[in-house]
Amino acid sequence: MDAIKNDWFSELSTLWPGVCLSLEVEKVLHSEKSEFQDIKVLQTKNHGKALILDGIIQCTEYDEFSYQEMISFIPLCSHPSPKQVLIVGGGDGGVAREVVKHPLVEQVTQVEIDARVMEVSKQYLPTMGAALSHPKVNVFVGDGFKFMKEHTNQFDVIITDSSDPIGPAESLFQQSYFELMQSALRPGGVVCSQAGTVWCGLDTVVRTFNFCRSVFAASSYAYSAVPTYPTGQIGYVLGAKSATTNFKEPVRIFSETELEKMELRYYSPEIHRAAFVLPRFAEKALYGAEPRVNGSKHD
Repeated sequence: MDAIKNDWFSELSTLWPGVCLSLEVEKVLHSEKSEFQDIKVLQTKNHGKALILDGIIQCTEYDEFSYQEMISFIPLCSHPSPKQVLIVGGGDGGVAREVVKHPLVEQVTQVEIDARVMEVSKQYLPTMGAALSHPKVNVFVGDGFKFMKEHTNQFDVIITDSSDPIGPAESLFQQSYFELMQSALRPGGVVCSQAGTVWCGLDTVVRTFNFCRSVFAASSYAYSAVPTYPTGQIGYVLGAKSATTNFKEPVRIFSETELEKMELRYYSPEIHRAAFVLPRFAEKALYGAEPRVNGSKHD
C-alpha cells in the first residue's frame, strides 16, 4: 500500500522490505481504482508528475527517459532490421515514444491490459502518452498472453514494459511467457523485458533470467540508472532466437548527430556496451562459473 502523509508519498512494498523512496507531493492530480489496479498521478515538488500504480512508482517526468530509452534502444540496436515491434504493457506511452524514433521501425503494436492507464497518461503525461496516437502505433486493449498466442512469427522485437511481478503483471515473469514471446518472434528476433534490480530481490532477477535463457539461444542482462526506482537501478533481461546475437555490441551505431536528432538523453553506443558490465556478485549469481571470454563471462 502506498502512503501519502504530511505531503509526502512513500513507496512501500514487500518486494523491497525495509526501504522506501519518498517524494514530496504538491498535489494529487488524479486518483482512481480501475478494473485492474489503483492509479494515481501526483504533482511532485522536484520530479514533475509521477504515475503511481498500486502504490509503486512507474515513472516520473524527471527521470523516465533513462528507462524508456534503454528498454527500447538496447533491443532495437541489437537487431539488424527491427521493422515490426511489439510492446506488451507500456501504458504510459514512453516506450512507444522511443521505439518510433528508430529509423527502421515500420510498425509498432502495443498491447496494454488497462485502458485507463493509457487514457490517464494521455491526459496528465502527454510527453509520453501522446505517442500512443502516433501513426506507426496500433494499440490493442487486452492480455499480452492471449495476443501472442494468436500472433505467431510476426515480430522482430518484443519489449515487455511491465510493472513489478505482483498483481496484473505477475504472469509476465514466468517461463510460459518467454515461450510465448519466442513463438511470436520472426527468425532472428529479440526480446527485452523489465527484470528488476539485483540490489532488491536478486532471487527474482535470477529466476526471470533463467526462464529467458532456457528458452532463447542467446541471453543477457543489462541495467541502467533510474533514481526513482528501487535502489536507483532497473534491469533488463534480453533473449534472442539466434545464437550469434551479441547483445553487448550494438549492430546499429548511431552518430552523435543522429542521437541529437532523436533527442536521446541517456542512450548511446557507449552506454549500451557499459550496461552489460555487472558487479561481480551479480555476474556470479546470473552466470555462475562460466568461463570469461575477452574479459566477459557471457558474449
